[in-house]
Amino acid sequence: GYRIVWSGQFENQQRAVARLKVILPVTVLMIFMVLYAAFNSVEDALIILLCVPFGAVGGVLALELTGQTLSVSAIIGFIALFGFSVLIGMLLVSAFNHKRRRAFNLREAVVAGARQQLRPVLMTASLAMLGLLPAAVSTEPGSEVQKPLAIVIIGGLCTATVLTLIAMPLIYELVKRPRRTQSR
Repeated sequence: GYRIVWSGQFENQQRAVARLKVILPVTVLMIFMVLYAAFNSVEDALIILLCVPFGAVGGVLALELTGQTLSVSAIIGFIALFGFSVLIGMLLVSAFNHKRRRAFNLREAVVAGARQQLRPVLMTASLAMLGLLPAAVSTEPGSEVQKPLAIVIIGGLCTATVLTLIAMPLIYELVKRPRRTQSR
């Protein structure tokens, strides 16, 4: 008639992780819908969503390098990081589309748009990282909640910024390149 029941903080974390397993895909779907509404293009929305894994890589690496575990706070940090990653992608895709509407060819639009948005992208990421730095290095009581969130966002923004600035122009150009029809 005996049984083992895990309760307390462990039980609360398990319930929160179960909720987040539902919330995370719903969040990504909602982001996609907002992007589609803003850009009126499935291609543009998907290109921008490709920035999300760029940030996730850095968030996971940052947790590993600092010895932090994947906690509810860290998962919430990933959700915030997805927002930052999407913002960086939106800045670039908006600039590329704007340049193409102004009669730039595809390559010129991508180069000019990336050059134009370099400073805003770097400033956006830098400000967020600098703002979270005190939380990431804090050892005060209560920091165990805020520290994983800050570490995920800082690490994710490092990789999201670099990878987005390098890969996004290439991906955009590949996706938007006119298709050649093969005739036999």
